[in-house]
Amino acid sequence: MTNLLSRPRIPQELRRDPGTVPLGTVHRPLVICSVAMAGLAVLCGLGLMVDGRTLLGEPVWFKPLKFAVSFGMYAATLAWMMHGVQRWRRTLWWLGTVAAAGFLLPEIGVIVFQAARGVPSHFNFTTSLDSTLFAVMGGAAYLGWALTLAMGVFLMFQRRSDRALAWAVPLGILVSLAGMSVGYLMTSPTPAQAEALDRGLRLVTIGAHTVGAPDDGAGMPLTGWSTVAGDLRVAHFVGLHALQALPLLAVGLRLLSRRIAALRDATTRTALVVVAALGYAGLIGILVWQAQRGQSLIGLDARMLTDLLVLAGATSAAALVILLVRAGVSGRSARR
Repeated sequence: MTNLLSRPRIPQELRRDPGTVPLGTVHRPLVICSVAMAGLAVLCGLGLMVDGRTLLGEPVWFKPLKFAVSFGMYAATLAWMMHGVQRWRRTLWWLGTVAAAGFLLPEIGVIVFQAARGVPSHFNFTTSLDSTLFAVMGGAAYLGWALTLAMGVFLMFQRRSDRALAWAVPLGILVSLAGMSVGYLMTSPTPAQAEALDRGLRLVTIGAHTVGAPDDGAGMPLTGWSTVAGDLRVAHFVGLHALQALPLLAVGLRLLSRRIAALRDATTRTALVVVAALGYAGLIGILVWQAQRGQSLIGLDARMLTDLLVLAGATSAAALVILLVRAGVSGRSARR
């Protein structure tokens, strides 16, 4: 019987031909993890309907639902990126498997367990159990960051038929790592908490995602992001999903190249992906700066709007220059 968790064997004849990709090269542990997260998301959705408890102003099963969806997307995206790789298959298989077992499962396990208890999973030091569980999550997060970085390095040197996608995959991982890193800012004590710790007081909460207000303040529908203060979760969320956004951009540009002549050149599409990655990284930086200033996403001031407009203008101008240069090259070629 085939073991679903076993590393697929690649026939020798397929190893000699890098253009042949067997269906069996799918990363099964990551796919299974993604499917399990989808099932968990459904169960959490049912929990929202039958369990009326709330935690920090939100339904108690809302946080596990969000994390299940996010982790499912992470696992599915990595499985897609690893599909058909030609180099370091075994290394990537083990990195992905350890990421699923050592990062995703412990994280979501603690979040679901604490939700069932009706207590916070993050920043919770109420009891020794709560402290230990939060430490487990922290260790899993550090491991996940390191494993994602390692997978990005090995995926960077894979041969792909589309050069733009070959750049989009590692760039998406790199920008996503920046988004992950924002989470570590949330674990630092707030000024009030730091002052209390300096006085020798024992706190039940250390860390926060909201800057300038309590974590249980007014929030946006669905996301729960603060509407009255800064919220580091915005930059964290946007950064994490560069993992999907940049590869999808590369795929979209390739599809558009069938209709738009300027995009048929692989170098042009690659340059556009690089520009988008730089703009995306700049957006994360602006969102972190906004949150650290205690400013909500819907309370933008003139300085914040100016920075966003400058970033959008610079990114658009760079993309326009790339397209104009390509058009000029094509025009000179046509006149010869």
